[in-house]
Amino acid sequence: MHIHGLIDDNAAIANLCHRLAQSPYVVVDTEFMRENSYWPELCLIQIADANEAAAIDPMQPGIDMKPLLDLLTENQDVLKVFHAGGQDIEIVYNLTGKTPHPLFDTQVAAMALGQGEQIGYSNLVDSYLGITVDKGARFTDWSRRPLDARQIDYAIADVTHLAEIFPKMLEKLRKTGRGLWLDEEMERLADPSNYFNDPNDVWRRVRIASRKPEVLGRLKALAKWREIEAQAKDLPRGRIVKDETIADLAGNPPRKQSDLSRVRGLSATWGGNDIGARLMAAIESAVPMPADEMPGRDDRKNGMGKDGALVADLLKLLLKIRSRDINVASKLLARSDDLEALAGGQREGLSILEGWRFEQFGRDALALVEGHLAFAVKGGKLKMTRAEDAE
Repeated sequence: MHIHGLIDDNAAIANLCHRLAQSPYVVVDTEFMRENSYWPELCLIQIADANEAAAIDPMQPGIDMKPLLDLLTENQDVLKVFHAGGQDIEIVYNLTGKTPHPLFDTQVAAMALGQGEQIGYSNLVDSYLGITVDKGARFTDWSRRPLDARQIDYAIADVTHLAEIFPKMLEKLRKTGRGLWLDEEMERLADPSNYFNDPNDVWRRVRIASRKPEVLGRLKALAKWREIEAQAKDLPRGRIVKDETIADLAGNPPRKQSDLSRVRGLSATWGGNDIGARLMAAIESAVPMPADEMPGRDDRKNGMGKDGALVADLLKLLLKIRSRDINVASKLLARSDDLEALAGGQREGLSILEGWRFEQFGRDALALVEGHLAFAVKGGKLKMTRAEDAE
C-alpha cells in the first residue's frame, strides 16, 4: 500500500478522491477535538482503500474539502468503512447535512461474528492482524500545528489496518451467512435523523424526577435555551449550565432575575446580566407540557406488573442462551425494551418478531411467553426445551 502522508493542497485532494472513487470501498477515520466546544473541531481525516492511504489536513487555510465530502456523501458506488463511526459520521453530517452512504461499521460487524458488543479498535487489530497498536499519540492535541511524523503515522495506521481487516471480516460474514443481518443496523447508522440535534427535543436527555406538566414545560424551555446558547457560543452545553441545575430551575423557578445570583451552579453575575435575562425569558415563556408530549412511565414496562417483569427476566435469560449458542452479541439480537414490550403483551412493531431476528431468536421468545418453551438443565448446561403440557 502506498502511504502519501499528510495532504494539504487542493490539487492533491482532488486527484486522490478521483482515484478513490474507482474503488469498491474506502476506509475513513477522523481526529477531532470537542472537549472545549459544542461543535467537534475536525483536525484530520484519514482515508484509504486497498492500494493507498493518506491523511488530509482540513485546518489548512484555503483547503477545499468538497471532493472528499462528495466522495463520502454523494458517491453511492463506494462503500464507506468506519470503526465505531458514530462521531465520524456526525462530523460529516455537520459539514454537509448528509451522512456517508452506503456505509459499513466494523464494530457492528464484529457483533455478528461473536466478538463482543463493543470491541475496541486496538483489540480488533490484534485479533485479525496480530498487531499491537501504538497508543502513544492517542491523546494528542490534534488541533496544534505542525503535526509531527509520529502523529501522522499513528493516524494513518488507523485506516491502513482497517483496510486490511475489512475484506477478512467480509469473507467471514459471507461464510457464516450473516451479512444480511447487518443491513438494518448499517441503514440505521446512516440515517441522518440520528445526527440532527433538535433543540426542542434535548430536554429528554435531562434526568428529572417530576412528571408535572408545568415542570416539564419549563425543563423543555430551559433545555432549548441552553442548547441555543451553547451552539451560538460554540461551548459544551455543560459549560453553559449543568443538567442538575437545569432540572433544579425547572422544578424551583426563580421569581425574578436577581434570584439567579443565589442559584447553586450559576454565576452570581447572572442576577443582572444579559444571559441571565435570556434564561428568565425562557422560564417565563414556558407553557405546561401538552399531554401528547408527556413522557410515558416507561411505556414498555407500564402495566406489566410483577409477573410481566419476571417474564422479561426469563426472556433476557433466553437471549443470553441464544446469543451464546449462535455466537453473536446479544445486543445485536434484541434490545431490552423489545423484550419488556413482548413480556407486556405487545406483538406489533418489534424488531425481534421480524426478519432474521425472528428466525434466530424471536420465534423462541414468543414461544416462551406463550408457554410453549421451558428452561432445563442438560449435561450441566442450561438449555430450552419444549414444554410438554403447553396449552
